[in-house]
Amino acid sequence: MKIAILPGDGIGTEIVAEAVKVLKVLDLSFEMEEAKVGGAAYEAHGHPLPESTLKLAQAADAVLFGAVGDWKYDTLDRPLRPEQAILGLRKHLGLFANFRPAICYEQLVGASSLKPELIAGLDILIIRELTGDIYFGQPRGRRTAVDGHFPGAEEAFDTMRYSRPEIERIAHVAFQAARKRAGGKGGKVTSVDKANVLETFQFWKDVVTAVHAEYPDVALDHMYVDNAAMQLVKAPKNFDVIVTGNMFGDILSDEASMLTGSIGMLPSASLNAKNQGLYEPSHGSAPDIAGKGVANPLATILSAAMMLRFSLQQPEAADRIESAVKSVLASGYRTPDIWSEGTQKVGAREMGDAVVTALTSTKTGKTIKS
Repeated sequence: MKIAILPGDGIGTEIVAEAVKVLKVLDLSFEMEEAKVGGAAYEAHGHPLPESTLKLAQAADAVLFGAVGDWKYDTLDRPLRPEQAILGLRKHLGLFANFRPAICYEQLVGASSLKPELIAGLDILIIRELTGDIYFGQPRGRRTAVDGHFPGAEEAFDTMRYSRPEIERIAHVAFQAARKRAGGKGGKVTSVDKANVLETFQFWKDVVTAVHAEYPDVALDHMYVDNAAMQLVKAPKNFDVIVTGNMFGDILSDEASMLTGSIGMLPSASLNAKNQGLYEPSHGSAPDIAGKGVANPLATILSAAMMLRFSLQQPEAADRIESAVKSVLASGYRTPDIWSEGTQKVGAREMGDAVVTALTSTKTGKTIKS
């Protein structure tokens, strides 16, 4: 099993180091190879996604990714900015389905911004389409307006577009995921759109509805994105699986992260048709805290667990990591983003060490103590 390790920028190097540390204590044989990506790759090679890094990712069974970006690169031409690396990887690897689970661990109910009764037991899955929508639609650019309210003025434009096959394949992924979460039959999918305003999303709604005919055991409802955003903070446990487009999925999954107590707890997986995947925390590079050792590595460690489950076919090892994270939280360890009175504040390295200890202790029956 070959894993490409792409730490990236900012806190990416710190959190990926902890996830690699966790992977190394498992009784599995991994070939892990590291490469630069994002701003670090631009500094070394003049491009955020060098050919050597792309080839490594393409040859690997899975990619463990940190984060990219830094304010100092904001003046670069867009094709050279660090964020283009992740878009390039999605495109060249054919990663079309992004899984972002939002789970509120029992120990972190108090860290959520919502009342405990609203989020206790929360377990929802947001599935975001990754290859279409306004992120990749053409044409795009800048020009002099020939119509509109201010003809002759400079304007910028992007194109929102989806093809039927793009919508069909992500709809199948969502219905199958809901069925699996329900134990093989049933479950519920909420398709989020803006069909009342956008022709693209009326088309989305029509295609998702057509695909649903193949999954009569799975419930389907449709919700406008503004209402979905409101319902996520009003009654989040009413959701099971949410499926939506690239732009809306980006926004809603970040909103959902705060239900769990911190975006530092939210892992993600981006898969192609062969289950080759890129696994990364849902947060960014956080340059304001980079190098301080205070970042939360749990989202990256949990992303590694998703990697074991989806791409490397090691579900037992994934279960072990997830159980170890729960054990660490139950023992009171907290990075600053999830710290509360009465718990033990630790840094990224100490949190990674605690997960390793919990993993190794399960063999001997020992428990870790705060």
